[in-house]
Parts: sequence; C-alpha cells; structure tokens
Amino acid sequence: MANDNYLLEVKDLKKYFKVKAGTLHAVDGISFGVKKGETLGLVGESGCGKSTAGRAIIRLHEPTAGDVIFEGKSTLHYKGQDKKRMRQEMQIVFQDPYSSLNPRLNTFQLISDPLKVNKEVLGGESIENRVKTAMELVGLEQRLVDSYPHELDGGRRQRIGIARALALQPKFVVLDEPVSALDVSIQAQILNLLQKLQKDIGLTYLFIAHNLSVVKHISDRIAVMYLGHIVELTDYKTIFARPQHPYTQALLSAIPIPKVGLKRERIILEGDVPSPVNPKPGCCFAGRCPYAQGPCLESMPPLVEKEPGHFVACHFVQESADGIKLPAEITGKSPRKVAI
Repeated sequence: MANDNYLLEVKDLKKYFKVKAGTLHAVDGISFGVKKGETLGLVGESGCGKSTAGRAIIRLHEPTAGDVIFEGKSTLHYKGQDKKRMRQEMQIVFQDPYSSLNPRLNTFQLISDPLKVNKEVLGGESIENRVKTAMELVGLEQRLVDSYPHELDGGRRQRIGIARALALQPKFVVLDEPVSALDVSIQAQILNLLQKLQKDIGLTYLFIAHNLSVVKHISDRIAVMYLGHIVELTDYKTIFARPQHPYTQALLSAIPIPKVGLKRERIILEGDVPSPVNPKPGCCFAGRCPYAQGPCLESMPPLVEKEPGHFVACHFVQESADGIKLPAEITGKSPRKVAI
C-alpha cells in the first residue's frame, strides 16, 4: 500500500547488468521515499550506483526488480500512453551540459523537442510561447534562442538542460550531478536557480551528487549510498551533526575546511573498494570498515530506524547510543586518522 505522505516511493529497487565476469549489482535493493516539494540528496563515491538508481527510477534503465510508486501508483508496469504520461511528469537533468545536448540543434529546437514529441501544446498556445516562457524561467536571454551549444558557456548550456526538463511541466525531477561540471561561481547560480524553481513551481527533486557541501546546501534529507546500498538516511542537519555509519563519518571527514590553520581529524579508509560483480555475502562495507566482526561478514544489515527519521544500515548501530562506537570498544579497533 502506498504511503500518502510521499510523492515518490522506491521499494527494494535493483538494477543488475550482465557482464563477462558475471552479474554487476549496480543497485542492490534500495528503498526510500520523497515527499512533495522536498529535495532528497543521494550521495556517495563514484561507482556506488547513484546515477544508475536515478535513471532506473524514471525507467531510462529498466529495473531488474523492486517497485517505484509515483502518486500512489506503481510505474514499472506502465506501457504505451501510461508510460509516456509518466515520463512527462518525471524528468531528468544530466551531469554534462554539453554531451547531453544535441550539437546540431539550437536553443529553440532543444527546448521545443519535448513539446513536439509529446504533442503538449494545445489550443491557442504556441510552441514559441512555451519555449519563451521556459527560457525566462531559467534565466536565459531571448537573444540566445538561435544559439548552438558550442557557442555557449557551461552555465547557459545547463540552463537549457533545465529548461528542456521543465518544458513538460513535470512534478518530479532527477538532478544527476547538475553542477559538478561547472565552475564554482556558476555552481552557486545554478543551485540558487533550482531552489527558486522548486519554491515557485512546487517541484520535487532527487539530487544526485558526490560533493557533500553542495548536497547540504540544497537538500532537506540526505541518503548515503555505498556499492549499490543505502547505508544511512536522515535530514541534512542530523547527518552532519551525528553521522552514525562509519562510511558516512569517513565521507564527512574529507570535507575541506575553508580556514587557514584549522585542522580536522581525517578518517582514512583502508582496503580496496570491493567489486560489484558477483558480490560476496555480508555487509558491502565490511572490507573497509575498522569495526567489522563476524555478523558483518555473513549478511548485509537492513536499513533500520535508529531514532525518529534516522535510518542506518549497520549490525551494531542499535546497540549503542553513539552508533558504531560500541564495536570499537569491544575489539579495541579504531579508525586510522591523520591531521590535515
């Protein structure tokens, strides 16, 4: 039964790929919900499966198993017109604002294409008016309507990508690292634009990124992903103040402090990232976790609610008020730290 509090629910979503060496578990059973008007940040290091998860949700990749519920209805069985309508309401903005745009089309053609394909313009409204409105919405000057992607800078290209996604007036947008390829000053402009659009139009975002500082700026809640699994999920204030999973703690310790002379204890994870191809039983993080013990090598811990709204996937997190510190007391192990 769908939860009425969520616009989007993801339940035990999996996406596997067949490769020469076996089966690659890109997304291995993730579950979460996104409320209407909310931004859920999805973070993790490169290769953890976060982009694949975003694309599987909107069915650019067909999921291997699980379910995606949008507005109370499962979308994975949609076909024909139902699938077409779903894609109008669930859009995506890609990471690279250059490779995601057809270099042979100008600004007008890029933004109007979704309208033509979906035959979205009805009555007396013209495609020209819809394109003009979309350009104004994202802060693109009308003089750029005939410009091609190679004639524009990265910020303007990404604004075209955003305008193209919003042309069909969606309710839910996957933002797949939308600022990672941009200069820092342009990143701030795009983030402010996305927040303004969310406030003005009532959009709901899944914001995928690897930069925790960026995610903190825009997200209401944050999900941390590692090797196809969500290992921690809570609101942005809690995850920065009281991270419980050892992987989350290591990620946060790597954030640079923009102040001369101020040092931070850095958690250095030892060991190599395991292969997602034919993964071994046990916790996905056990090979790099300084607290790993017997149960960690036997089964993947479920994502459980440690405190209201704070979910953690760790075998020992419920046994201590301080999260994963109890196993360190038992084993005498502690993370290797260096000052930076």
